[in-house]
Amino acid sequence: HRTMPLSRPTGQIPEATWTLGFREMTEPWKGALGCLGVAVFFAMTIGIISWQALEQSPEEWVLRGRAGGVLWERRRGALLLRALPAGRTAAVVAVGGVPAAEPPPPRDRCWHDGGQFCYAWEEDAELRVSLEPPPAPGTECYGVHWTPLRPDVALKDCFSMANVSWYGGPSVHAQRWPLNGVESPAQPFVSGDFGESPDGYGPVVERYFLGSTGVTVTVAPDVPLFLSLESNRHFCLESPAGRAAVPLGYRLCLTSRAGTRYDPPGLFPPRRSPIWRYHGPEGSATKIKRGLRSLAKRLKRHRLQEGVLALGERCTAVLAAAVRPDHVPLERRKRQDSAGAWDPSLFAPLQLSITLSPYTSIASPLFLRSLRHGQTDGYWLSLQPPVSHPPPPPRPPVPPKPKLKLNNCPQRGATLEAALGWFLARAQRLRQALGAAYVVFEGAEGNALLERAVPPPAELVGDWYTAALAAALATLGNTTIISAGARSSHLPLFVQMSPLRSDWSHAGLKGVIPSVLHYSLLGYNFFIPDAVGGSLAGDALGDPELYVRWLQLATFLPVMAFSTPPWLCCDTWVLNLTRQCIQRHRDFVVPLIIKYSKEWLRLGYPIFRPAWWLSPTDPTAFTIEDEFLIGDEVLVAPITEKGQTWRDIYLPGEGQLWLDTNSARVFDGGTVLRNYSASLTEVPVFVK
Repeated sequence: HRTMPLSRPTGQIPEATWTLGFREMTEPWKGALGCLGVAVFFAMTIGIISWQALEQSPEEWVLRGRAGGVLWERRRGALLLRALPAGRTAAVVAVGGVPAAEPPPPRDRCWHDGGQFCYAWEEDAELRVSLEPPPAPGTECYGVHWTPLRPDVALKDCFSMANVSWYGGPSVHAQRWPLNGVESPAQPFVSGDFGESPDGYGPVVERYFLGSTGVTVTVAPDVPLFLSLESNRHFCLESPAGRAAVPLGYRLCLTSRAGTRYDPPGLFPPRRSPIWRYHGPEGSATKIKRGLRSLAKRLKRHRLQEGVLALGERCTAVLAAAVRPDHVPLERRKRQDSAGAWDPSLFAPLQLSITLSPYTSIASPLFLRSLRHGQTDGYWLSLQPPVSHPPPPPRPPVPPKPKLKLNNCPQRGATLEAALGWFLARAQRLRQALGAAYVVFEGAEGNALLERAVPPPAELVGDWYTAALAAALATLGNTTIISAGARSSHLPLFVQMSPLRSDWSHAGLKGVIPSVLHYSLLGYNFFIPDAVGGSLAGDALGDPELYVRWLQLATFLPVMAFSTPPWLCCDTWVLNLTRQCIQRHRDFVVPLIIKYSKEWLRLGYPIFRPAWWLSPTDPTAFTIEDEFLIGDEVLVAPITEKGQTWRDIYLPGEGQLWLDTNSARVFDGGTVLRNYSASLTEVPVFVK
């Protein structure tokens, strides 16, 4: 008998046997196997989906630091900034410009570098998140940088307002505090004049946003930026539409001290208050001088003979044409007949303020002298009329819509320094000729170049124009006032606030405190508010109650300004109240401002602070926009509602005590005083 060798299993199915068996199967068995396969397939699919839903987290860390980190949320396609160890979400950033539906899981292309995370949406955009050096102790920062991969990709990141109050950024018409209630379409993030662009952004803008969760958002000045705000939903940073492949970047920081600015100025401007705006005759230098003397006598008669007499641009131009500082040497003017000479000592102890701007008319004496001296080529920019139309006729010396702008742009060989040097030298000579203590410069808004279709060079795009002009004007000394601010809060300049309506709305009295908090948070603590009672026609023009409530509020600001004197507006008791308010400003408010100016210089803290400054974790304090602090020790809560003699007052700082300066009553901090009395002659002020 031959023994068969033991065979080793091969794992293969004999083809002939399998085929024969399959062929012998009946049709019902074939159908049963097919149904079983389909059932197994569906069971596996459902299992995979269930595993993804139950086991796979909707959030995934992309970069983690010590105090927090950045996560990717799959459902919304958003970046989350989360603080550790509490795990609270400080900011939610919805990603725009890349596919939002079914966002892919992040795959780190910078895995070799623990300090950054990289990911690319194929053919759309590339994202890079990186840890960055903090600007101050107690702060952790993350840089977010988007790079479009196609020319038609418009980048847009939106910061949620859900459970977060946002502050900073742009000044807006009818200012609100916080920004959550503002509605604004996407537009260039550039300072502007509300008189020309009511729906645009205002004179003070900074690329700095602060959230009530302790997060700050900062955009570098060289990033082209559009901004939009959708009320109570989000604000969005966007790359400009129609420009090919413009990157978008910003810095997210978690900070332990909200509201801190890290660019304190080198010195602060002196105070001189109040300001009395001149609205008398302006047809000639003689009439202006006569009108100023009359106003000075009235002020002296009413025992208000201190402060500054402020001349507008038209009066300044008339006086400039009379004294001709560019043409007649100062020594020669001193030897001229003094009978009709300009003598500022006639108004003493009142000082004088004049107003200039980089605009003029082609018929103005200034431009004609520049033409004779060969200074027009490179010193001025002009709006050229259309070729098919004849040139317009000459305008009056000071037209309401000037046609020329000082060329602060290098062109045809001229330099920025040359044009500014010529302009500032003329301003200095005019100030000396008129004996003016202060000079106001209007037309510093960055959108002037955009609105007038003057193509600026790259170094003056956006608000670089405002920043460059502010830096140049600061060389004239700390008695200079400028109409706009951007990256210039460190300079010793006053900033003029926008005119407000004579009414009780947020475009009028209610907008004063939000504007004060906005300016101060961004570092512009020395501002000149609009005149008491407002300077634009409104629903309450000539309302004595509005005038009084505005006067009480202005008492606690850096400068008190008047356009309508109290004797023209109201009864005698309002005139007496005005004297009391001016004295209170001089004796009580100015020392406080000087004290906290030193803290501002040392630490960068704002002088005028919101209620949440002392109650940073109380949500009630986040939306209070009708009271403010001077430093940490004085709370001002004026009446801003027509006809009211009472109001609710929030006292910040739990565990602290507040003294009512009117009644000497003491109250606990961290509480709300309901229906607190404040008659027309009183303003609630509390001292800690």
